[in-house]
Amino acid sequence: MFSGVYTALITPFKNGKIDFDSLRKLIDNQCQSGISGIVPCGSTGESSTLSHQEHEEILEFCAEYVKGRLKVLAGTGSNSTDEALRFTQFAKKVGCDGALVVSPYYNKPTQKGLYLHFKTIADNVDIPIVLYNISARTSVNIEPETIATLCSDCKNIVGIKEASGSLSQMSTIKSLVTNIELISGDDALTLPVLSIGGLGVISVLSNIIPIEVNALIKSYNNGNIKEAQKIHYKLLPLARAMFIETNPIPVKVTANILGMCEQDLRLPLCSMKNENKLKLIDALKSFGLIK
Repeated sequence: MFSGVYTALITPFKNGKIDFDSLRKLIDNQCQSGISGIVPCGSTGESSTLSHQEHEEILEFCAEYVKGRLKVLAGTGSNSTDEALRFTQFAKKVGCDGALVVSPYYNKPTQKGLYLHFKTIADNVDIPIVLYNISARTSVNIEPETIATLCSDCKNIVGIKEASGSLSQMSTIKSLVTNIELISGDDALTLPVLSIGGLGVISVLSNIIPIEVNALIKSYNNGNIKEAQKIHYKLLPLARAMFIETNPIPVKVTANILGMCEQDLRLPLCSMKNENKLKLIDALKSFGLIK
């Protein structure tokens, strides 16, 4: 259902407001690249600093503007179960294809609390749900056994974006839930995740080079493992450069350098340190994106 490349879409701002003109161009670029879908209002989309109205405006805009050209996997997570439920219901209402629901952050719920959080959402919204596990940001890991129980009890929980960085954990998840759609949450691990049964990636890098990221997935799926490895190692330095500072700072700076949108960020995210920007520029030059 959610295989291939899904771009963790940046949210362009201009003068403190959402820049819908740039968002339209970003979506057009994604649609022309051959990828599978977009993920608005995730971590890369700075969802944590969007107002509720802005969050809903972006989801509705994306669903309407895409018009079936790509799938829209809406970021609807929150550290409040009621809030996450409302966003997920709204995503269903405006025609999104699925919801990406991050584990609650800051609260540090128990595994029982995580189970009840996700089950409450799944039981009340008839939409495919992809869990999002990223303990580096949320301070809590969704354990494989919890994921297995959720998938057994909630038939609309179909996948997981795994950004734990642990291939061992991902392998355990697949061994417990063989039909779960395992999706890499880290561009640098896309190829290894595919090798253990993953179906794709929710990518930061594909904001910038969607065709190349898609080529990696296609090469692997076509059985051309050596070509996939070649692409993996070509992408790796640029993928790492996207995390020189907190995501989405580097990818927004890159988008600005390439003329895609302003690099405006919302506090507490701020502009890059100059030495890190120089490193980023070197990576862009090495890849051939700029001279």
